[in-house]
Amino acid sequence: MAIPDLMPHPVAAKYAVLVDVGYLYAAAGEVLLAAKERKEYRVAADELIQSLQKHAEARISGELLRIYWYDAARDRVPTVDQRVIAQLPWVKVRLGNLNARGQQKGVDAQIRSDLEALARHHAVTDTILLAGDEDMVPAVEAAQAYGVRIHLWGVEPPYGTNQAERLVWESDTVEVISADFLRPFFSAVLPSLSRSPHPPPRPRPRRSSPGAPPVKPHAKPGQVAKLGPSRPRVEDVGEHVAQKWILTRGRDNIRDLLPGPILPTVIDTELLIEAEKELGHSLRPYPEARVWLRDGFWARVYREFDLGVGVSSK
Repeated sequence: MAIPDLMPHPVAAKYAVLVDVGYLYAAAGEVLLAAKERKEYRVAADELIQSLQKHAEARISGELLRIYWYDAARDRVPTVDQRVIAQLPWVKVRLGNLNARGQQKGVDAQIRSDLEALARHHAVTDTILLAGDEDMVPAVEAAQAYGVRIHLWGVEPPYGTNQAERLVWESDTVEVISADFLRPFFSAVLPSLSRSPHPPPRPRPRRSSPGAPPVKPHAKPGQVAKLGPSRPRVEDVGEHVAQKWILTRGRDNIRDLLPGPILPTVIDTELLIEAEKELGHSLRPYPEARVWLRDGFWARVYREFDLGVGVSSK
């Protein structure tokens, strides 16, 4: 008769990473660039998230549930960067509101709610919390009461501390992310990208004459290629989409695309879809037309911010 195995089996760890982006960016901006506002620097957020994920994998032997990315936006309308981040695998973007004074509202409440819910439903055994606010303490204590271990991460401060003392006390483990770890992902905004009160006149990009022939798609042997739209028409549509985005998504969000001229894949796809709606047919068989579309888009964006513009010669 076989003897039953009565020894307890270890439970595989499953963990989540909760990131207070406001704290992370502000603390990193201060220690790396002595910056006081987010508009003073740019962040390679997708690369940063991947590095944080790898850092977590090296610390906890288990399965990642997902990374929660808590940020804020005006009227909770995501910025260009936030839309790109939301497309990343294993990442869930949570947005609070950003008021007229640049203050985040509702972000801490979302973090506390998710932290407690994950613990209450036994979705995780461990949670990495990258935050610094003492408001997190009740949620940390509640999660621990359900058996979840809390691993607090902070950003290296230029001096003193940038995390609440009680939050540090209540966490199970504490780690400080070094400035050297974060440095590759943060860069200062160049002064030339700021709007000048008296900018010099900038020439508009030269365009093909109204009689420019329409573009032909690449056709397979034996097929007749259909004519596509002309360059002036496609550039006009690109400008129109840019103008609409400036009005609906806001100048600050469009400014995030600068200096260009490369668009994030997600945004480039949105531009193509919007343009095809305007034109009433697909541009995908016409590679040259897609270049012209981007030319028109950037021409409008650069004029909005009084920057010089270069146009493709295609």
